[in-house]
Amino acid sequence: MIVHELATFVKNASYNDLSDEAKKQLKIRLLDSLGTAIGAIEGPPVKSIREMINDFGGSEMSSLISGGKTTPDRAAFYNSGLVRYLDFNDSYLAKGETCHPSDNIGSILAAGETVDLSGKDFLTALAVAYQVQCRLSDEAPVRDKGFDHTTQGSYAVAAGVSKALGLNKEKTANAISIAGTALNALRVTRTGALSNWKGFAYPHTAFGGTHAALLAKYGITGPPAVFEGNKGFMDSIAGEFSIDWSNEDLERVTNTIIKKYNAEIHSQSSLEGMIELKEKHGFSADEVDQIEIEIFDVAYHIIGGGEEGDKTIVRTKEEADHSLQYMVSAALLDGEVMPEQYRQDRIEADDIQSLLQKVTVSPKQEYSDRFPDEMPTKLTVHLKNEESHFIEKRDYEGFHSRPMSWETIIQKFDGLVEPYTSKELREQITETVQNFEQHSVSDLMKLLAKVNLES
Repeated sequence: MIVHELATFVKNASYNDLSDEAKKQLKIRLLDSLGTAIGAIEGPPVKSIREMINDFGGSEMSSLISGGKTTPDRAAFYNSGLVRYLDFNDSYLAKGETCHPSDNIGSILAAGETVDLSGKDFLTALAVAYQVQCRLSDEAPVRDKGFDHTTQGSYAVAAGVSKALGLNKEKTANAISIAGTALNALRVTRTGALSNWKGFAYPHTAFGGTHAALLAKYGITGPPAVFEGNKGFMDSIAGEFSIDWSNEDLERVTNTIIKKYNAEIHSQSSLEGMIELKEKHGFSADEVDQIEIEIFDVAYHIIGGGEEGDKTIVRTKEEADHSLQYMVSAALLDGEVMPEQYRQDRIEADDIQSLLQKVTVSPKQEYSDRFPDEMPTKLTVHLKNEESHFIEKRDYEGFHSRPMSWETIIQKFDGLVEPYTSKELREQITETVQNFEQHSVSDLMKLLAKVNLES
């Protein structure tokens, strides 16, 4: 059975299997994700979830970022929701799928705290989750079948949490099969009018995958033919595919990419391009007659107005951060795209609503052929005085061809968390992550529990 082969891979994974570069990149993504999490603690939907958890309570086993404790599965949901809400965490680009592997961090922290997981073992479990999610995205994409990328994530969460809990092969296989059977999510989450669920679909998977691993820990079994069986994942959704888990490593994290701007991942090169174009030529939004964007087909369909709906109708934060027209307009008007650009008053402002109507987006086959090895785009700004300026990009700072340095990540982290932390706490969190091999998950969670109390 495939699930047993995957469980063997999970069980056998070792910290010593990680290259120095993989260890570095895992820690970079952890700090990056903690920044996006802390930066989200005042998000209205996040506050609603915190209120729900406070009302329901639960055994105080796992810490919540900004204080308090609850059950591991609820902590996985809340902390994963924080990581995801701003839509500012990392991404992985496969030809037919895009996912955000750092969505797994909240689950592994929550489970790891219950067993006093070491920093080394956390990094190993996180690498497992990255590998499982990314490789399934490579070989078994489901977006075109109408299913969400959280579908592959269910296997990743269960695998990573099983590793963190130290489950044996049989229980790991049960955890993976329960999660994979139960958590097949619809792509409608990210099409048409977008809701809060865009930011909480994966946290729900984090909850379910963590819960599945806990069920397996206590002896609950799952369908062993989850992948290849009658009406299993292949038969019902993905089609035939093959991954030799005995030959997989733990290096896929090095192919993931980090966001420079608080915007949907496929927009990053366009936003960098617009800011560079404005800085070079000095035009203002008032001078613009039209903006033309040529881009690869995946970006066109998800954020440009293709298969997933009109992107010139922008009323909410969720619609704004998935509208290339809005994000490019924000980059031109404000010179940046950060959480401030998604305040409701900014979204509703006349200047940005008027400008985004002047942006047209079209797919270009040459660019589609170069994706995902590149993130190509061409922006042409036509001014009212009949001048035109253009820029062509193939990547951005944060793409795997131009990776972010530790220094840049720390700047991003500090910028996001400064309102909710003291300088001392920021430095303590950064040091703990950078030297996580000398620390434990409990050490990190004790610091994260102080967020918003020391500012």
